[in-house]
Amino acid sequence: PGRFRLGVGPSHQPMVEGVWGIPFRRPLTHLREYLTILKAALQQGGQVEFSGRFFQVRADWGEPVDLQILASGLRRGSYELIGELADGGISWVTPLHHIQRVAIPAMEEGARRAGRPRPAMVMHVGVAVHEDAAAVREAAMRQFGFYPRVPFYSKMFVEAGYPEAAEGAMSEAMLEAILVAGDEAAVAEGLRRIAAAGVDEVICSVVAAGEDRRASAERTLRFLGDLARAD
Repeated sequence: PGRFRLGVGPSHQPMVEGVWGIPFRRPLTHLREYLTILKAALQQGGQVEFSGRFFQVRADWGEPVDLQILASGLRRGSYELIGELADGGISWVTPLHHIQRVAIPAMEEGARRAGRPRPAMVMHVGVAVHEDAAAVREAAMRQFGFYPRVPFYSKMFVEAGYPEAAEGAMSEAMLEAILVAGDEAAVAEGLRRIAAAGVDEVICSVVAAGEDRRASAERTLRFLGDLARAD
């Protein structure tokens, strides 16, 4: 109770159509209906009666469940929807300046229209406690390099000021914008800078760099644990 949080999102055309075989149309309308049903079923409990464009639901869920329902966002429309309906917004491989200029203001606008406070902004970032910058870039490219080839991510990066993403390329500048790397002091400063920019929580994807990737990952995980306890 109170510890589990459910995160949902519209996913992406290659996954929805290529893997699941479901037509990918009006993803934000789909997500709006999904969030509305989940909130009614889980947070409110009892009878659920919903008739929408994509979903027809009639159910008796029973007792309410103590959990938050968050949603993923990449561009303005999704963040406005999050501000209106969700308990938090989750970014992925998104530069901090896009969070500041687009995500947070859009969530504030959606929340204002709904007459409620802005929900939490949860930002994802790659993290490597490692001094070899070249090794970190190589590892990060393996881990995140394919994202500009996914249409929604490509458009987000272009809007964030990286036109090379339109060609499906992950540049070094883009990598630097989605990474916090360096020694322990540098990583601590980078994460605190994110928090100071209005981000409420950070999701850290460990980037294991160098020849001993296990040691690299363990060093990063140990440091993040120590930092969380200290802060």
